[in-house]
Amino acid sequence: MLTILLGQFGCNNNPVEEPDFDKTNAFVFVRKQVEFGPRVPNSEAHRNCKNWLVSEFKNHGAQTIEQDFTDTAFDGTILNGTNIIASHNPSAKHRIILAAHWDSRPFSDQESDTVLSKKAVDGADDGASGVGVLLEISRLIQASPLSKLGIDIILFDCEDYGTNGGAIETWCLGSQHWSKNLHREGYKADYGVLLDMVGAKDPYFSQEYYSKQLAPKVVDKVWKLAKEMGFEKNFVDAAGEPIIDDHIFVNQNARIPMINIINRPIGSKTGFVHHWHTQKDNMNAIDPNSLEMVGRVLTRLIYLENADKI
Repeated sequence: MLTILLGQFGCNNNPVEEPDFDKTNAFVFVRKQVEFGPRVPNSEAHRNCKNWLVSEFKNHGAQTIEQDFTDTAFDGTILNGTNIIASHNPSAKHRIILAAHWDSRPFSDQESDTVLSKKAVDGADDGASGVGVLLEISRLIQASPLSKLGIDIILFDCEDYGTNGGAIETWCLGSQHWSKNLHREGYKADYGVLLDMVGAKDPYFSQEYYSKQLAPKVVDKVWKLAKEMGFEKNFVDAAGEPIIDDHIFVNQNARIPMINIINRPIGSKTGFVHHWHTQKDNMNAIDPNSLEMVGRVLTRLIYLENADKI
């Protein structure tokens, strides 16, 4: 089904068709990732999930690249990682990156129980939620191809193997690698949007500090669009705290303006959702309505961009 956009960005004489984001599909995509088990680098679950993700993107008609790399984690572990790049309309000059990380944390360091703290995290919200949204968008693009705009969906690996209180470079190893070793020579994108922890009920998306500093026009565009869609209670016009995440290295090394849509609830002791880096980050933490909201905003964004209406 297609929605006809006739609001501020469209007009009756030249409407823009936007495919309808399916929250059920997105939820299933999240659940499928979790069913593999914690997606910790070097594990069987990690390998199996990678193969499935690549297969899904290829089934959606995307030109798909597996960018393998190795890096050393803060604890000395040699990590075998893979960034997954799925490109729709790869010949288009104007491109937008949609990104998320697909790995999950190897330990639950926010658990007070020392036994639980050593267990890997399912990462339903912290990683899989953003990936689920992007898989559904990939499916939509196959069904309703873009005529002028190119979309590169990048799933970064080894994002969540960092150490709290340590150097920022211990985090986001996949985006550090990609941003210094672009998957295509001379690659450029107009801008990017990173999703991280977007699946919990009633999310609070403030305007993350580094996003606002490094890509203010993109923040303004996305938050304005969300407001016009009636999501201003969730996409809040308020300054957010800085966070170390994949977008920093894309901005810093690749010089591509990228923002971060991330849930940072008010009053949280950790600054994140209550299930962050705990055993509670499972499918019970996921609300399909939140996936739908974020997915609808991004879907409208790219189809309006494709029509030069935003």
